[in-house]
Amino acid sequence: MKARLASALAAALVTTALAPAMAAPTPVPAAVPTASAVAARPAAGESIYFVLPDRFANGDTANDAGGIAGGRLQSGFDPADKGFYHGGDIKGLIAKLDYIKGMGFTALWVGPIFKNKAVQGAPGQESAGYHGYWITDFTQVDPHFGTNAEFAALVNAAHAHGLKVYMDIVVNHTADVIQYREVPPGTAAPYRDKANYPYSRKGGLAGPAINPGFAGDSDSSPANFKALTDPSYAYTPFIPKGEEHVKVPDWLNDPIYYHNRGDSTFSGENSRFGDFSGLDDVFTENPRVRAGMIAIYGDWIRKFHVDGYRIDTARHVDPGFWQVFIPAMEAVARGQGIPNFTIFGEVARENPDNGYIARFTRRDGYPHVLDFAFHAAVRAVLAQDKGTDVLADLFDGDVLYEGGDKAALAQPTFVDNHDIGRFAWLVEHDRPGIGQDELLARTALAHTMLLTLRGSPVVYYGDEQGMIGHGNDQAARQDMFASKVASYNDQPLLGTTRTTAQDNFNPAHPLYTLIARLNALRAAHPALARGAQLTRSYGEKPGLFSVSRFDPVTGAEYLIAFNTSGQPIKVASTIGTSARRLESLLGQCPATVAAPGSIVLDLPAYGSAVCRVLSSSSSKQGQ
Repeated sequence: MKARLASALAAALVTTALAPAMAAPTPVPAAVPTASAVAARPAAGESIYFVLPDRFANGDTANDAGGIAGGRLQSGFDPADKGFYHGGDIKGLIAKLDYIKGMGFTALWVGPIFKNKAVQGAPGQESAGYHGYWITDFTQVDPHFGTNAEFAALVNAAHAHGLKVYMDIVVNHTADVIQYREVPPGTAAPYRDKANYPYSRKGGLAGPAINPGFAGDSDSSPANFKALTDPSYAYTPFIPKGEEHVKVPDWLNDPIYYHNRGDSTFSGENSRFGDFSGLDDVFTENPRVRAGMIAIYGDWIRKFHVDGYRIDTARHVDPGFWQVFIPAMEAVARGQGIPNFTIFGEVARENPDNGYIARFTRRDGYPHVLDFAFHAAVRAVLAQDKGTDVLADLFDGDVLYEGGDKAALAQPTFVDNHDIGRFAWLVEHDRPGIGQDELLARTALAHTMLLTLRGSPVVYYGDEQGMIGHGNDQAARQDMFASKVASYNDQPLLGTTRTTAQDNFNPAHPLYTLIARLNALRAAHPALARGAQLTRSYGEKPGLFSVSRFDPVTGAEYLIAFNTSGQPIKVASTIGTSARRLESLLGQCPATVAAPGSIVLDLPAYGSAVCRVLSSSSSKQGQ
């Protein structure tokens, strides 16, 4: 029985998704778009590929150690340790742009490339800043990755390929440099709250008065913050000898520009005012900090003409900061001829209810936020066997975003990433003992949902080569080039007999070809990229989920259907009442409707279908 199921699943995967994708990837057109043409494209409709430069391609081995003498604990370079630099760089990324464009992507999200503190951590617990989130110099590319000139070359080359470039940026924190007199080195600092450690008392309620006239962090006026002169209200912060000017720009070296309250537990007050795993938490309520961050990131737009920012740890920063920072970035971009500069924040909340993340578009002024709710809903239906009504509820909540359903069309969606782990691993985590054929089928369907449902899909590098991993964070950051990490190399990849011990840039991999096929459909049929979406049929158990999407110009209807169950289904779905004939674009669609407003679909286990309606009124979206 298990053998028959595995065979059926594998066959379903080929017939519904992968078989049409076996054509060679679409080459870069001879007449590539100019940078101005790339900049003119709206955010809705982009298809985004996300890379961590250190783990993607090593184009220059001379920069592996970042020019830092000494061993791994000085340079941070140790390609056999999953927590250290492995050698990937900007030159390597440039060399692989054809590989990325071959999948049909239109935008490239590059993990942080700023200079980082090479190594952090207590003795025996050290790791490196290979990921880019421990910034010391906000003006310079990390030497492990290359130079500012090489990053400019990457942006130019990406634009020549028709790819936008989104930078991953951080304002919430810097590298861990500031220490506290009350805490031994290498020891966690418990959070000290504002009630027991007010700004007006040195070291707590029993301490002497300090900062007279400071009215607290809710008043971000320059006059108020002029009265904040002593940062020792909770702990006594200091900068260790030799690191007094390690941060650039130099104003970032003054402890007065940090909260200095100890480590966050990511709950309540400390979620905003605490140090993120020991990283120095920036006092973003301070107008000097706001002006400084606007200057830093405005310069990157002016100098490099990037097309957007993905903003890390957005929910840990005060709303007032975003209300001034985001309009400032958009204004700088417009001045540089980038009218559709894209900004999306990371609001990490693994829950299919999108109400929490939607508040950041209404209160904080974010144009878009990473759609963690989409990720959670897809995981619920494909890894946890929840009913497809979870997806219906998700899309019902689109009205909560500022701009409603229309704004949600540009919302960056994803099924996995570098923090939560790869989707295949999440399925394994939720379904111990699952077979590889079924795992491949569920993973392929997740990416089919990602690339056909509303939003701007984000594909995490390596998913197209069948990477799984053994967990989240470091365990989900495999090398695309031949890896030396034992815990990466001990696991076969999905859809192939290869492992990460070999390089993996195979354009014939079944998931690569699936993604290429889906992106080609998005390019050929604008309804699938930026068309309005209407939920059609769903249920309380695994099985059918269907939606209609509509061409943004003609209103022509497309029906998209998924089977989230492990059994074939023959089931009716609603469709526009004017629909009569259908064309199969992916999977198998019936040639005609069963009755006005109804279509009967035959979907294999974990199968899908994209059907173009050939004869219907062009603007009957509500039917």
